This record gives sequence, C-alpha cells and structure tokens, in this order.
Amino acid sequence: MRPDLILMDIRMPVYDGLTSCRLLKANSVTRNIPLIFLSAADASEEKISGLRAGAVDYVTKPFDFEEVRLRLCVHLRSPVHQELAPLPNTSGSSAADVSPATVGTSVNNSTFDVVLFEAARRLILEKIDQPMGLHVLAASVGTNARRLSVAFKHCCGVTVFDFLREERMKEARRLLSESTLDIGAIALAIGYSNTANFSTAFRDRFGMPPSQFRR
Repeated sequence: MRPDLILMDIRMPVYDGLTSCRLLKANSVTRNIPLIFLSAADASEEKISGLRAGAVDYVTKPFDFEEVRLRLCVHLRSPVHQELAPLPNTSGSSAADVSPATVGTSVNNSTFDVVLFEAARRLILEKIDQPMGLHVLAASVGTNARRLSVAFKHCCGVTVFDFLREERMKEARRLLSESTLDIGAIALAIGYSNTANFSTAFRDRFGMPPSQFRR
C-alpha cells in the first residue's frame, strides 16, 4: 500500500534517515511521496542535510502538535479541518511508513540496482566538488561497496570511479564553456585540488588541455 506521506526521524537503526530518504527519492515508486523529518537532531547542518536529501519539511522535537498537524495538511494538500492520523509520540522514535529495507526486499535485484544507482548518482552530482570514496558513497546509500559496484555495472556498464570521472569531466567542460572561472577554480569546483592533475585528466578525456578547449 502506497502511503500518502512519510514521517521519519533522522536517527534510526539499520538505515539512518538521510540514507532512507535518498533511497526513497531514488525509487520511482516512492519518489513523489512527501517526506517529513521529525527529529531531536536540531543542528542547522542536520536540517540542511535532510532538506537536501529530499525532505519537504523538517520539524524538531519537542514539537507542537497543532503546528505539525497543520504542516501535514499543507503537504497533503488537504483542508485544515480534515482529520489526520494520530501523530507519533514525542518520547519515542519516529518510524517511516515505508523503509528502504522494505523496498529492497519487495522488488527484484534489477529494480533495486536502479534505486541504488540513482541514489548514488544524485549524491555524486550533489557533492561533485567533494568526491567520496567508494566505501563512503556506498554507506551513504545504505549498501556496501561490492553491491554498489554491481548496481553501477548493471545500470550504466561502468565502474563507480569511471562514472564519477566522466561526470567531473562533463561538468568541467560545461564550466569552461559557460563560465568565466579560471582553470584553477574549475578544478576545485569538480574536486581536484591540483590543477595539473585536472588538466591531465581533461586532456586524456577530450584530447586537449582545458586552456586550449576554452579558446
């Protein structure tokens, strides 16, 4: 049964809230379901991370029941007077209506490969200036390095590293064509701390150094 809205905490066992959110937003079945974080994690960085992961709202504990009820009405596009299901108890952990673990076990491996690939792809593009290692990337989407590598091979026929390198080069080409940033700034923007290494990688990919490409 498809829920109308998902309410979950940031801090949960097995899958943390951010990982769960990334996987839910990467799955075409659950992508458009509004997701709200209800959590005692009230640091600004955690709120920003939650919204960037795809949540439509972030409410911190302790919370006001009426405020949360009104927020739910807004996100469900329902009249304010409409009766809503009981809200979670503030003393306990909030549970998601749909968990990535459930998604993973209810679909075949091929479909879950797509979910993992899409979640990782979004994260790679979001943090293209801060490339993550394979193990960190895999953990960020709730899997292990081997499983994520298999998903990339099945979905796009290349390794995670090859995919990341290609996306970085595509972004570099775009910035060289559309911006006035100098080459050093472009290198940093796509995660290269060394301009010479960036120039070498760009030349290997496009057959010319970035300085020549821009002329």
